[in-house]
Amino acid sequence: MRIRPPHLAATALAGLLAFSTAWADEVQVAVAANFTAPIQAIAKDFEKDTGHKLVAAYGATGQFYAQIKNGAPFEVFLAADDSTPARLEQEKAIVPGSRFTYAIGTLALWSAKPGYVDANGEVLKKNAFKHLSIANPKTAPYGLAATQVLDKL
Repeated sequence: MRIRPPHLAATALAGLLAFSTAWADEVQVAVAANFTAPIQAIAKDFEKDTGHKLVAAYGATGQFYAQIKNGAPFEVFLAADDSTPARLEQEKAIVPGSRFTYAIGTLALWSAKPGYVDANGEVLKKNAFKHLSIANPKTAPYGLAATQVLDKL
């Protein structure tokens, strides 16, 4: 996944997180698992700069959707797609107008075996692989995107 430079993400998130911490010492954040490493770095700077603690729960965007709909106490939701927060906003489950894109992701095809994968994904087109691992397409947007790519190929 390609992420905007951390300082840009940190700047964008800082404004939202600062709003959430106006009345609390801890901010409860639901974080899509694919953003674990960046949010850990952002959390350190956020805590140093504000004195507030960022408490992150990591998981699948679809699972967080269900938790939020059932009253989970998250103050910030960092989803792996833009459709889930839009759906929550439409269903009046989040603050209207609070959504924004915090990162842009890209699917990647990778193998530990040198030369096995090329830039055009020929190994997929030729069905020349023994094992393929993708995220669960029912709960993870990148899993759904992967199945769409496989269907197209």
